[in-house]
Amino acid sequence: MRFLNKKVFLILIVFGLSYCGTKQNNQLDFPQEIAAVYSQKRNVENGQSLFGTDFFIEFVKPLEEGIFLQKVYFRNQETKVIKENSSVFVAHFYPMQANHDFILDSDSLKEYGNKAPIITQPKFELKSTEAVLEYKIKSKTFYYKIIGIKEKPIIVYPSRNKPKN
Repeated sequence: MRFLNKKVFLILIVFGLSYCGTKQNNQLDFPQEIAAVYSQKRNVENGQSLFGTDFFIEFVKPLEEGIFLQKVYFRNQETKVIKENSSVFVAHFYPMQANHDFILDSDSLKEYGNKAPIITQPKFELKSTEAVLEYKIKSKTFYYKIIGIKEKPIIVYPSRNKPKN
């Protein structure tokens, strides 16, 4: 009986310590003051009627040395953050597109060659006005949740293929 109690206690300690090692570093405050965070839809420049979303982060002062913005998780997508200038960063989200055609038929045998879609779960459960910013300080990764993201009016680029009169 004592041997069983020691074994259970040891297993509980191992699970407890392993949980501490995988815990994400969620920050309540970003180490630098953020001036504005907003998203803005725009049409994709390849002439199609698909719309993408740009996600902007503007800082009051230029980003301090040693802080590196990695990714943004927004509306069940993730993408890298790109530096526009010393205090403005942007992330470009593109619409999901199917890579292949599906065969649809009333005879299910004709649909045999269709590949099943790959469904991945998002890393974070977020509302449409929330995002998570992944950043590094030195070599340690942190996550900062941004709430209350405003959406600015859409930018429509003129089409490259103009209609003939």
